[in-house]
Amino acid sequence: MNTLLEALESYSAETICILDSAISASAYVTLDISKSNKDLINLDITDYTVCQAYIDNVLKGKQGVIAYGGYLEQRNLYSDKKGFTSDAQPIRNIHLGMDFWHAADTKVMVPIDGSVHSFKNNTTIGDYGPTIILEHVLNGITFYTLYGHLTLESLEGLYVGKDFKAGEVLATLGTPDINVNYAPHLHFQIIKDLEGNEGDYPGVCAKARLSFYKENCPDPNVLLKLL
Repeated sequence: MNTLLEALESYSAETICILDSAISASAYVTLDISKSNKDLINLDITDYTVCQAYIDNVLKGKQGVIAYGGYLEQRNLYSDKKGFTSDAQPIRNIHLGMDFWHAADTKVMVPIDGSVHSFKNNTTIGDYGPTIILEHVLNGITFYTLYGHLTLESLEGLYVGKDFKAGEVLATLGTPDINVNYAPHLHFQIIKDLEGNEGDYPGVCAKARLSFYKENCPDPNVLLKLL
């Protein structure tokens, strides 16, 4: 285990709920939207209304409120998006963060003390829409967390260096017209090295680059500890 993973693992023994603090951890249920999920074979998961209907069915079946998962999940979700399927580049379809699917305007909570590194509205279809990146120092180790698919209002009043404490409200979830064509959800990603990026960082990679990105973007659940 590397030093960042050790720091994340030791940060808290308790589950950290990253959406509205009024929703308990017991209301979080796992979601599989990988290309290997046979339930999705005849569904156009790239259509956010179809995706939302599937998520709603999973939540109903599992008696949950928030659906989550997706770290290193290979997905068909991006198959209609040019930036992910270009003939000139390897297909990017391996998800590098965790997604938390819930209604638009749901509060996003800060999981660990940090300050604003950068923020941006990434408006290309298939991207994040409004995005915030926080910088953290834990046990002397600097790392970053990325929050994508937010409301435009989430970016108001932000400035580089603005401090947030764990448990504070950082943002709210955006609608499909703002989050660039996805069912409402939070993309949450931990990043060791931003490689010079500001307000954006790849959230999906090609198989050929997986070894690098798996090292640079560790499993967010090491920090959050959802069951």
